[in-house]
Amino acid sequence: MNKKDLLLEIGLEEMPARFVTNSMKQLSDKVRSWMTDKKISFDEIRAYSSPRRLAVLVTGVSTAQDDINEEAKGPAKKIALNENGEWSKAAIGFTRGQGSSIEDIFFKEINGVEYAHVNKFIKGQETSALLPELEQIVASLTFPKNMRWGTQDLRFVRPIKWLLALFGSELIPFSITGVQTSNRTRGHRFLGEEIELNNPADYEKALLAQYVITNPQERKNAISSQLEKIEEANGWVIPVDEDLLEEVNNLVEYPTALYGQFEEAFLELPEEVLITSMKEHQRYFPVKSKEGRLLPYFVTVRNGGHEHLEKVAKGNEKVLRARLADAAFFYKEDQKTAINASLAKLQSIVYHEEIGTLAQKVDRVRQLANQLSSKLCFNEEDQEITDRAAEISKFDLVSHMVYEFPELQGFMGEKYAIQKGEKEAVARAINEHYMPRNAEDHTPSSNAGALLSIAEKMDTIVASFAIGIIPSGSQDPYALRRQATGVIQTLLAKQWDLKLENLIGLALDAVLNAKIGKKGKADLMDELTSFFKLRVKYLLQGKGVRYDFIDAVLGREIGSVSSLVRRAEVLEANKDAEGFKESIEALSRVINISSKAEEKGEVDSSLFENEYEKALFNKYLSVKKEMENAVSEESAFKLLISMKPEIDQYFEHTMVMAENKDIRSNRLTQMALLAGVILQFANMNEIIVK
Repeated sequence: MNKKDLLLEIGLEEMPARFVTNSMKQLSDKVRSWMTDKKISFDEIRAYSSPRRLAVLVTGVSTAQDDINEEAKGPAKKIALNENGEWSKAAIGFTRGQGSSIEDIFFKEINGVEYAHVNKFIKGQETSALLPELEQIVASLTFPKNMRWGTQDLRFVRPIKWLLALFGSELIPFSITGVQTSNRTRGHRFLGEEIELNNPADYEKALLAQYVITNPQERKNAISSQLEKIEEANGWVIPVDEDLLEEVNNLVEYPTALYGQFEEAFLELPEEVLITSMKEHQRYFPVKSKEGRLLPYFVTVRNGGHEHLEKVAKGNEKVLRARLADAAFFYKEDQKTAINASLAKLQSIVYHEEIGTLAQKVDRVRQLANQLSSKLCFNEEDQEITDRAAEISKFDLVSHMVYEFPELQGFMGEKYAIQKGEKEAVARAINEHYMPRNAEDHTPSSNAGALLSIAEKMDTIVASFAIGIIPSGSQDPYALRRQATGVIQTLLAKQWDLKLENLIGLALDAVLNAKIGKKGKADLMDELTSFFKLRVKYLLQGKGVRYDFIDAVLGREIGSVSSLVRRAEVLEANKDAEGFKESIEALSRVINISSKAEEKGEVDSSLFENEYEKALFNKYLSVKKEMENAVSEESAFKLLISMKPEIDQYFEHTMVMAENKDIRSNRLTQMALLAGVILQFANMNEIIVK
């Protein structure tokens, strides 16, 4: 079968950098799925992107769909033939639908039943006749934010400026928003020109000649290589933030790295301020000495060649100088404001119209933090640190610096708190209470910071649920999932024995007492518990724990997060151990039959009819006592499976559902008590054993 290459390029006005990579992957995935669905074979799909284009090159595409030979299954024989042995309407309709006749029917047995079948041949269509459907793929692309332009109805990330679509040297005809496909593409906006392509395989090379590196990984490698050369030439260290590198990579088509400098006087500003000014606002890479000291230099990446780099550097220096001058002014002004004056301003700042002001939020967080510090038996000093940190945790939000650079919330709180005479531990807790800020961030190290982080995030989550802001699908504007994960990670890191349900309850009381929302406590408790269970589930999946073990430990309440995670890990670690299957089956059998117990009571040993009942009861009493003092989840699991011999002997010689009502009730009570101990560890019924 003949093969050709397929090229599709969407030319656009410059896209936001954060959209480029995912959009490229989405286009590639959609083309792959379409070709698979259409049964068009191909060798490889290569995805390309730049700020002005999304493209795919599909190599080795067959010129026609694969022919299909298959057996079509119809009605059962007893339906296909009537009592006289004649073909029924069902049989005739089946063959007509398959483009066959009743003469083509043959019968084939499936699971003991004969069914009518016909052989079906479908001739593959020419690929070129199907390719105009690529229009639907382009139009179906979705983006975090869309726009419309002119009189067009299509909502897209940016206006479409050109469409290149080739199958070999053949043009694929379709149009979108009045833009007709062609065999022409455009080079770099300033350095390149419009060119004609007649062979899809020439795509990368042809555009490179027009100052466009279409392969994003090659572009990123070029940037990294240039940064390394600047490092070596100057004896510097350029810390490369991967997120910043990805963003810069999607801002340029032909990268050239260069460096500039700023006045050393600006180094008196906190390092976080300087780095944030460079990275977040200007997309510059900071420069450090080999000893880790910040230097008065920066590295930027130009979208162009090496001409006139001195002028480009001076222009960037001028822009950064203005930024840093503003930051220096804000920094000095902030130092004139007392903490109490900042706290007073929080009373007039609305956090959310249905939740209240920032000052009210701080009060709830402070109340919750104090309750939790008492539950965790913090010493007097740690309680005082936690309380003070909670009280002033948001004072930096009204500073000039954080207003200009929101990314610095917490960082500036720590700096300013120390400058204004607060204890170092209090200042650190102010910064740490925002942690973990993202998936790569660490959890707070100090007890006060960790507790304040939990309290602040819990208040945000619970208050949001109370007013009906609940994450659904991809919608999570307040990042509640991330904050819930942060709570779980912090509890896990600290190994605190706090029941998550109790934590939710305390936060819920504070929110409801503040008259926030209109939902009832019971409904909110159910919603929040389910929400946190899902977060724990994702955390365990990330640790590689098998799904049925996750279901087993999440079968009842969450309780202590650290204990729950260790129990799941114990099951995962023992799954291949000798006797695991048999032990789980024995414990599951107890849980199964215990469901028939009408109510829990006390076991009456005088009703025992054999020694096996007594042996199991004594083993239960022993295990229950030892479980209360078990030092680890591993030892608790060993205690549970140690009951297997007694359980097996019991069921071999004892009929739980005895005819005598009192004996039956007593045995079911024994099963219920035993199941209660087992379920404290996990619901073994959820575990799949083979």
